[in-house]
This record gives sequence, C-alpha cells and structure tokens, in this order.
Amino acid sequence: MSFIWSSLLYLLLSVPLLIWAYQRIQKRKRESAAHYGNFGIVRDSSGRAPAQHSLPAILFLIGAVILIFSLARPQAALRLPRIEGVVVLTFDISGSMAADDVNPTRMEAAKIAALNFVNRQPANIRIGVTAFSDSGVTVQTPTDQRAEIVDTIQRLAPRRGTSVGNGILVALNTVAVDAGDPPFLQTSNVLNSAQPPPNFSLLPGASPQGWYPHAAIILFSDGENNQEPDPIIATDLAANLGVRVYTVGVGSVAGTALTIDGFTVHTQLDEPMLRAVANAAGGTYYNAGDENQLRGIYSALRPKLIIRAEESELTSLFAGIAMLFLFTGGALSLLWFGRAP
Repeated sequence: MSFIWSSLLYLLLSVPLLIWAYQRIQKRKRESAAHYGNFGIVRDSSGRAPAQHSLPAILFLIGAVILIFSLARPQAALRLPRIEGVVVLTFDISGSMAADDVNPTRMEAAKIAALNFVNRQPANIRIGVTAFSDSGVTVQTPTDQRAEIVDTIQRLAPRRGTSVGNGILVALNTVAVDAGDPPFLQTSNVLNSAQPPPNFSLLPGASPQGWYPHAAIILFSDGENNQEPDPIIATDLAANLGVRVYTVGVGSVAGTALTIDGFTVHTQLDEPMLRAVANAAGGTYYNAGDENQLRGIYSALRPKLIIRAEESELTSLFAGIAMLFLFTGGALSLLWFGRAP
C-alpha cells in the first residue's frame, strides 16, 4: 500500500497525546469521585462497569486513526475481474500517405475514420495505437482513456518508406506485452508457426484457437509495401496467435502523382494486398470511406473475462470505516452516559 499524501501520516504522532489526555481526564474524574465520597467504588451512578466507560473512547480513537489514513489518500494494487477486449489501431505513416487522392490527404482520411471508430467503442474495449513506415513503433499502449487515444492519433504524420509486415508485428508486440507476455522481436523465427507465450496454459477441453482471441488489429494503409518483412509472414503469426487483422484501405485505385524528396512517383491503393492480409488473419477488408463497415469490427471482437491488477485509491473505503467507528462510539456514549465521549 502507498499514500498519495504520505506527509499527513505525521498526524498519527498526535495519537499518543490523545491517549495521555484521555487517561488524565479519567484520573481526575476518579479522584474527584473519591474526594466526594464514592470511596473508589468500581461502578458509578450510571451502573456501567469501567470497561464500558472506556469503550466509546476507544472506538473514537480507532476511528480517528483510520480517518488520518484516509486523509493520506491510500492506494493499492487490486486484482479485479473485468470483461474487456483489446483493439490496436495500426497506422501507415509512410510518405505515400501524404497523397491527396482522397480529401484532404490519405493520412487525414485515416485519422478521421479511426477517430469515428474510437468514439463508438464501448468502455470495456481498450485501444492502443501503433504506427509504421520502414519500421514500427508503439505510440500508445492499450488504454480505456479515450482522450489519450484521440491525442495520439491526431499527432501522427507521414514519414518514410512502407513496411506493412513491421506494422503488423509491432501491433502483435503491443498485444503480447499488454497481456503480460514478452514481445515478438522479429519474424525470422516464426515463419510457419508461433510459439506459445511462457505463461500460457490451455484450459481442459478448450480448442487451440490462439492465445489472444480477445484482441484485434485494425490496419489503416494504402497497401503499398516496399520493405521487408513479407506482410503475409506477420499475418500468419497473427492468425496463429488468434488475433484477427482488419485492413482499412486509404486512397484511390486510380492513384495520384506524389513528389517525395524531389522525385515524382505514382502512388495508388493496393486493395489486393490489403484483402490478402485480412483474409489470412480472419479479418475483413474495408474502405476508409465506409463508416458503417468500420462499426462492424466490434461485433466480431470476442471480449474475455480477465483479472488485472490496477492501482486503486482506497480513500473512500477508509473514510467509510472511520465514520462507522466514530458513529458507533458516539452512539454508545450518548446511550449509556447521555454525552459524547
């Protein structure tokens, strides 16, 4: 357990002072009673035993201590069950995504399609963002904080060459790490099949349908691949791991001329390649201009029940327990003696 405002725990140093003050007050009361003729009798006029006199004060003291803990804002990692799915949005940020054969550019069209998708997802779907050009990188680990996802997408900008295979691979790395497994660093050792994660255990009677069936990858790209590794190799790995890959084509089949580093090249949407990637990983190919199709991706996602350790603040819990002790101590004192302790 940790505390956000740990300095307030120094208030606990006042507890011994409170105990000393209470004992001194009780001693004076006993001396006064003896002085006026009670002769040290263990019961007073209320008919209550000495232990009952102290019980309300003890409850008040416990409540005060717990209340101090609540003021310090305690937090702890709690393992809570929840149903969730993971979607990794993978963006092609190669130079060809600056083409304007779709309005305003392919990159901006991909962002618009992705943002519309994000805004329509239920709260139990966690979304991550990866990007690739000639290599891939995770720019946002899966989270349910929609504002962070939106900010990440809006910061994306076109860069260099295109490696669709690396884009898929970095998305798989993100899924694996989010599940607590090591990342797949390269495709050279997974040409035919994927090895199971070290902590994976198949439930009795379960079918070997992959290790991450609750996850999906949505690849936004024009499909023009000019870098290794082969996208189909990475797609086969995704299929073996149970991760479906949905591809979203951005651009036009006719294409357009684009000037990059002083050279004019013709760039166009490669739908056959994107369809092949989606079909190989159990997904579907969509066009970025069709928002209704993109909404259908969620219906194919299979959320699962997981237990995840999350840092949770326990202030309200401690405050509630403290109030229970304080209320009980006050109620007993009023009931037995007609006064607060």
